[in-house]
Amino acid sequence: MTALQNNTFIKALLKQDTEYTPVWLMRQAGRYLPEYREVRQNAGGFMDLCRNTDFATEVTLQPIDRFNLDAAILFSDILTVPDAMGLGLSFVAGEGPKFAHPVQDEKAVQQLAVPDMEKLSYVFNAVASIKNALNNRVPLIGFSGSPFTLACYMIEGGGSRDFRLVKEMLYRRPDLLHRVLEINANAVTAYLNQQIAAGANAVQIFDTWGGILSDAAFGEFSLQYITKIINGLTKQDANGNQVPVIVFVKGGGLWLEQMAQSGANALGLDWTVNIKDARRRVGDKVALQGNFDPFALFGTGQSIEAEVKRILADYGKGNGHIFNLGHGIHQLTDPERVKDLVNAVHELSRAYH
Repeated sequence: MTALQNNTFIKALLKQDTEYTPVWLMRQAGRYLPEYREVRQNAGGFMDLCRNTDFATEVTLQPIDRFNLDAAILFSDILTVPDAMGLGLSFVAGEGPKFAHPVQDEKAVQQLAVPDMEKLSYVFNAVASIKNALNNRVPLIGFSGSPFTLACYMIEGGGSRDFRLVKEMLYRRPDLLHRVLEINANAVTAYLNQQIAAGANAVQIFDTWGGILSDAAFGEFSLQYITKIINGLTKQDANGNQVPVIVFVKGGGLWLEQMAQSGANALGLDWTVNIKDARRRVGDKVALQGNFDPFALFGTGQSIEAEVKRILADYGKGNGHIFNLGHGIHQLTDPERVKDLVNAVHELSRAYH
């Protein structure tokens, strides 16, 4: 296997020296791109797009072909794992994901099991296909939702405004929630290892809802299980290259020190965190990824450049910074502003390396 033509992203994750700060965007393949909307229309439903190897490959490469990004991320969804558990996932227009069989009582929890990974073969086929289509231009990121974030959707039956049901289980029957989280952790470990085996160069664990937890509950019900996954992951690919792990907790700025002890190579930061302070708090333990506000892309080319300049200056000189958004890109974002962002990062960051 030939080496990556652009390995800046991997080197930054491993805190090695780079010529500039690499950049990729959460949800970079998505509805803000007209070419994505066209493919999605042809695919039918959202999960039809995820399950079609050719379509998933095409949309993953669209932002790589359009922008000078330093990494591609698998086009899929965090809810593929609970879907494979038989919970009956569907996407309702304007309402988001729904599960026909939510996990809300003791019987449902006891019936839960780690799914046969064969049910997720469409994901691994997509990883292999994307890897082949990329032809080593840039690294490919695999991903999964965290055990707690998956549990939120599984217990609530979809999205939620207050997460009452999952929090009720947490306080009333913590034993049931721990069982759900244990099964999720085992499933995610197997799932990410299969993505690595199929060719993923790095993996990211998305804990989208970890920030809703109390300070005491975060360690017990989220970070403990993320750490368990990291401990169970394949550390090297088939060619002996290290496969770095990124942990992103939206609203997780309070717990950076604890997360830095998880075994992750990098921590994702949302836009509420001061990156200079974050770097001071984690020291040399991990690289940092983030933390541009996605809505700053609704500004002008000049305001975007100013914000890039500020974040780069706050991080300062040295390695270990991956530029990214503090959450997923908004669907109404102008692609031209994304181009402004990527160009600004690449040009302005060289002064810090």
